[in-house]
Amino acid sequence: MNITKCLFPAAGYGTRFLPVTKAMPKEMLPILTKPLIQYGVEEAVEAGIDTMAIITGRGKRAIEDHFDISYELEHQIKGSSKEHLLDEIRALISKCTFTYTRQIEMKGLGDAILKGKVLIGHEPFAVVLADDLCINENGHGVLAQMIALYKKYKCSIVAIMEVPAEETYKYGVIDGKEIEEGVFMVSNMVEKPEPSEAPSNLAIIGRYILTPEIFEMIKSTKPGKNGEIQITDALMHLAQSGMVLACKFEGKRFDCGSVEGFVEATNYLYNVSYNQEN
Repeated sequence: MNITKCLFPAAGYGTRFLPVTKAMPKEMLPILTKPLIQYGVEEAVEAGIDTMAIITGRGKRAIEDHFDISYELEHQIKGSSKEHLLDEIRALISKCTFTYTRQIEMKGLGDAILKGKVLIGHEPFAVVLADDLCINENGHGVLAQMIALYKKYKCSIVAIMEVPAEETYKYGVIDGKEIEEGVFMVSNMVEKPEPSEAPSNLAIIGRYILTPEIFEMIKSTKPGKNGEIQITDALMHLAQSGMVLACKFEGKRFDCGSVEGFVEATNYLYNVSYNQEN
């Protein structure tokens, strides 16, 4: 089956950006003139996906409003020099179907993905964490690279990158055998290990291709730290009963869930945009 749906878990509180996220979804924080979640949707569209399934929560209404027509605004700027500024979002709205459901309690990424089953159905799908902003100026985006790999192997896939050994405690970390350049068959996954306990320095970032079997794996996964259900644990169960691959992607990744990464991404894209214009 072709992958036509992308799940966006977007119910988190964004506490690292308080107080701005008190009333504004972190996924709507702007990098230049576009919110983070729009970059993720554009990456999904570039990969051939046309249905966006978004897991929201209280205070996230701005996400739904963003991917909708604003008749008052359209009327106000119609025929003006600013009308073209809406071209990109208009194109997304016309190309895509947006569906929504809520995660009532924050019980971890695994639980958020399970909540998306009602929107996904029984088919393979992509997952994008919008605060992981990924850019590849030299070719296809991360999701497009992963979908190409899925077509070959037909299994769940996680995106990975090398991180400094002392930073493994921030990520899910994989261990496995390299079966082709940049592609690993996963044999172990550990959620946020201390550097001394990490099986490698290959860290999972916020891009996944998941087969529908993942939903049953999540249901059978016991809550871990802070009572949260970790997708890493569910994927480890899937790897033990089948096959999970890790894809070392081409491109840059910015952790826009942190202030440092957010500023870095803003500066990077500003410089790219400025150089293109000049």
